[in-house]
Amino acid sequence: MPELRQDPATKQWVIIARERAKRPHEFMKPSAPEPLPLYKPECPFCPGNESMTPPETLAYRREGQANGPGWWIRAVPNKFPALVPEGNLSRREEEGLFRKMDGVGHHEVIVETPQHNQCIALMEDKQVEEILLAYRERYLTLREDPRFKLILLFKNHGLAAGTSLEHPHCQLVATPIVPLNIRYRFEKAASHFDDDGTCVYCDIVREGLRVRTRLIMETRRFAVFHPFASRAPFETWILPKEHQASFGSISMEDAKEFARVLKTTLFKLYKGLNNPDYNYIMHTAPIKDEHEDYYHWHLQILPRLVTPAGFELGTGMFINTALPEETAAFIRSLPT
Repeated sequence: MPELRQDPATKQWVIIARERAKRPHEFMKPSAPEPLPLYKPECPFCPGNESMTPPETLAYRREGQANGPGWWIRAVPNKFPALVPEGNLSRREEEGLFRKMDGVGHHEVIVETPQHNQCIALMEDKQVEEILLAYRERYLTLREDPRFKLILLFKNHGLAAGTSLEHPHCQLVATPIVPLNIRYRFEKAASHFDDDGTCVYCDIVREGLRVRTRLIMETRRFAVFHPFASRAPFETWILPKEHQASFGSISMEDAKEFARVLKTTLFKLYKGLNNPDYNYIMHTAPIKDEHEDYYHWHLQILPRLVTPAGFELGTGMFINTALPEETAAFIRSLPT
């Protein structure tokens, strides 16, 4: 019989379709994608092609001049940004009902390696640590701009995840408003705190470590789970074990540990599902709420193994054809 499961953090329901459920190994891609070259002449993120991008905002460079080769991580403004730094933040009404404002914000790309054919799952630990330190550095820089209310960090890996460039990179977008979806998450977390006096995400971590059926791995500072009410097969959360509302509050040492946890998690998904396409999203507090007791930053990984269809689009409720207890056991069993 199908199950309806509720996410305790958002109160949203998902359907676990037991009668349609596949075994975890059945989600593996039938074949790995064609291997990519180490360097691609037309790729703007490959070394030697720095003139194809706007001037860099950050670079970890062994040698050479700014906006030239020699880097191992590089951040640049997005050439086709969703939001731009210039403009007016005042809100204007149109036709008496509709509201608009200039698309002010910041949109940039963090190029995670000079190698066109690399991915985080297969990188050296040191490189992944440097990537997380670059995330942290750019987050802390952008949060100083008083116009920005939220900084979203996300990664699209593979065509099904919406990537337009193969070269490994993630994106940061700073917005002058807090989107409704983010506000909803905060309202539900605040409501839980008002009722129970605890952070719902801390409760999720505590219960997940107690039950352990959906636990993937645990380190000194982090825990990795397949959520109880997973929206999609192999959905994965990485959470700090101690309460922390904002990713911007992470220490350099914890960022390095987080990097190792992230690499191990992505490596397991890479091996178990044959390098699936995925998105990951850093859920973090809006800047003015960075020290609240009721929210808890976390990274959500969503492998793109199924396509949402009419029911999901019509209801906002997802149908998951895999049991998270089974997918967690499968991933847990894989070597690191």
